[in-house]
Amino acid sequence: GSVSCIPCKEMAPDLKALNSEIQEKAIIKFVDVWKYQNLANGYPIEMIPTQIFIDSKGEPYKSADVNKYQLEIVKDKEGNHIFTTHVGPLTKAEMLDILKEMGLNE
Repeated sequence: GSVSCIPCKEMAPDLKALNSEIQEKAIIKFVDVWKYQNLANGYPIEMIPTQIFIDSKGEPYKSADVNKYQLEIVKDKEGNHIFTTHVGPLTKAEMLDILKEMGLNE
């Protein structure tokens, strides 16, 4: 996202609260891709906010239902699943649901 992006600003309090609540269980990292463009290199970011979900093994999150939160599966040229993303804002409850599906134990 970006600190200048309105939907990103709207998500910021939820991201901060969720990060505080789940410390040592999951990592939520916000990167201002306008300010730190090099950190976005190699990631499938075309619009912001974009969330990228990676499991504890460094693998892309494999959702049981990608349609539930309009998740996108990004594949490489060989058809390998390399990223799971969501474009647009998510609420704290939606992010928590996704993290729980990924294995987060509260």
